[in-house]
Amino acid sequence: MSADSDMEYSDNDCEYDDYYNSGEDCDVEHLDPKKTDPEYFEYECLTVEEVEKLLNESVEKLNTILQITPSLAKVLLLEHQWINQVVVDKYRQNANSLLVETRIKPACNNTDPSLEVENVAATTSAAAAAAATESSSTSSPTTTTTTVVVTPQSLGTLSTYSKSPTTTPTTSNSSSSLSRSQMMCPVCATVQQGDKFYSLSCGHSFCKDCWSMYFETQIFLGISTQIGCMAQMCNVRVPEDLVLTLVTRAVMREKYQQFAFKDYVKSHPELRFCPGPNCQIIVRSREIAAKRAVCTACGTSFCFKCGMDYHAPTDCQVIRKWLTKCADDSETANYISANTKDCPKCHICIEKNGGCNHMQCFNCKYDFCWMCLGDWKTHGSEYYECSRYKDNPNIANESVHVQAREALKKYLHYYERWENHSKSMQLEQQTLDRLRQRINEKVMKGRGTWIDWQYLFNAAALLAKCRYTLQYTYPYAYFMESGSRKDLFEYQQAQLEAEIENLSWKIERAETTDLGDLENQMDIAEKRRTTLLKDFFPVEA
Repeated sequence: MSADSDMEYSDNDCEYDDYYNSGEDCDVEHLDPKKTDPEYFEYECLTVEEVEKLLNESVEKLNTILQITPSLAKVLLLEHQWINQVVVDKYRQNANSLLVETRIKPACNNTDPSLEVENVAATTSAAAAAAATESSSTSSPTTTTTTVVVTPQSLGTLSTYSKSPTTTPTTSNSSSSLSRSQMMCPVCATVQQGDKFYSLSCGHSFCKDCWSMYFETQIFLGISTQIGCMAQMCNVRVPEDLVLTLVTRAVMREKYQQFAFKDYVKSHPELRFCPGPNCQIIVRSREIAAKRAVCTACGTSFCFKCGMDYHAPTDCQVIRKWLTKCADDSETANYISANTKDCPKCHICIEKNGGCNHMQCFNCKYDFCWMCLGDWKTHGSEYYECSRYKDNPNIANESVHVQAREALKKYLHYYERWENHSKSMQLEQQTLDRLRQRINEKVMKGRGTWIDWQYLFNAAALLAKCRYTLQYTYPYAYFMESGSRKDLFEYQQAQLEAEIENLSWKIERAETTDLGDLENQMDIAEKRRTTLLKDFFPVEA
């Protein structure tokens, strides 16, 4: 056969090239992370400017649909979780009821008729100008002096405050000897021109200086969107444009806008401030669930739903109850925070200097469990008994004092394990730091590279992840009702704990541990963790 014949091929062979290079492998199953990973969570980290743009888009949309001022649109969205459609539906169904509900208008008509005439006859020039030019929460109001007359029909929906005209009569509280163009402020009792007074939709009128001082006092206290009328027993809300019109100090205006922005973000169900120190990032997610969010700026990890430390598989309500109980009973449980215990065989005092709960006495070489002090050789089959708490079946028939002691005993059982795993994570971090130093020495001596030892850091990261989950299983178990579901949970909890301790033991002896054995242990531990979360992690929003 010639050499040319060896190179012969059919044109049909190109079909195989297309098959192998298509990029789609029919034999490989493409798994949906939403179904396979119980902690999968879609979110994005936004800057303050991006969030302001997002909020302003909602304001402009509502402003366009209902033809209302941006200041009024912000109040309505603030009170309805920034859902435009809900506001629109309520507005079209009963606009007056909506304005009363959001404290834009008073609940009942108990104002002076003369004041209502003033409200209808002339609206403050600053209000009209602000309504026409305001486009964002941080924009400065204008001080144009053009007067705009508003009809009574539009007043109830568009104007949230008014400036008293100079041509209207004085209020009933003013002296009859006062000029028709003058009014007396009920706060400072000074007589001023009528155009120096401002009133809300409730009709309560006060002078500009009193309003300004009142606003600055409220802002100093951290109040912004909830500032109300100065009159007693009046809960009408002060609109943003009036505050920005009368507060002239730049520092106070900036504080007001900052506080208002925080109120807007907190009222938006899809937005959460990063709890990291001095971090300005805001996390957004359409899934309102108790999932882990990690800030891209500062690296802070937190629960998106409640903002506290991530706490799977325990839900937000249970972890609050647990942390409250820990704070209340902290003095009672202080004695268990010690880092020393006696060896159950030779009774010598032992200090725990690693994260693993598999202890070996340096004196008699006895292997035992740090938590229950049981023999480690038989501990693999007894882990279920070590991690679970055995309730007294006859506790209901005991005295009140016995029940109280039993309740404290149960709490300490779970608290000790909760606290122990927290300290284990700290000790394992110290172990990792020492390991990093030893690896650095090996690399400097030419015994491998950092890439060769990377698997150890991957194992340490997985160990921290698994132990973190295990720590939060104890509040979950503490509040669970007895039954088959709790039995299953405690069984899976024990299995996870056993594999975590085996992984911790291998990592602490990583330089003498077989790579394949370590990777196999990592795989087992992660599968135990994932299985527990799939069965017990509350995924509902």
